[in-house]
Amino acid sequence: MLITFSGLPGTGKSTIARLLAQQIGAVYLRVDTIEQALRSGEESEKAIGPEGYFVIYGLARDNLLLGSTVITDSVNDLQLIRNAYRDIALLSGAPLLEVEVICSDRNKHRFRVENRASDIKGLKLPDWQAVEQREYQAWERDHLQLDSALLSAQQCVDAILQALPKMSQS
Repeated sequence: MLITFSGLPGTGKSTIARLLAQQIGAVYLRVDTIEQALRSGEESEKAIGPEGYFVIYGLARDNLLLGSTVITDSVNDLQLIRNAYRDIALLSGAPLLEVEVICSDRNKHRFRVENRASDIKGLKLPDWQAVEQREYQAWERDHLQLDSALLSAQQCVDAILQALPKMSQS
């Protein structure tokens, strides 16, 4: 199964995705980790384009074909990216669960963005202005949306786990 996480920075998606990966023993792939590894070395400030996503697509596909459950963690702000993940699942014959994490409380979201520390060496996190100005396309298909302003990380994981049996029936 492929479980993709989407949502703006600071909504809690990485916390939830990691917790879920630990609980179900899934492969966890985070685009921030990949992009920072690509930046490492002499050009640590180098802007990364779509390369990080191409790497994560390949790793997700390889692990799905090995029979692993894969969790991907990235903003997935564009329908094009969401469709690429969906196509990987289809071509791999794996069920897909798309999870979007939002934070409906603007003040709580801002506090998280402004007060978090990076857990990836060298990764510069976006500030609140960058998060607010980021383009984030509306979803065009059904997906599981979780509000981290109302649910704890564990409650979000529990909601995902409840959605998984439904996925295997479809």
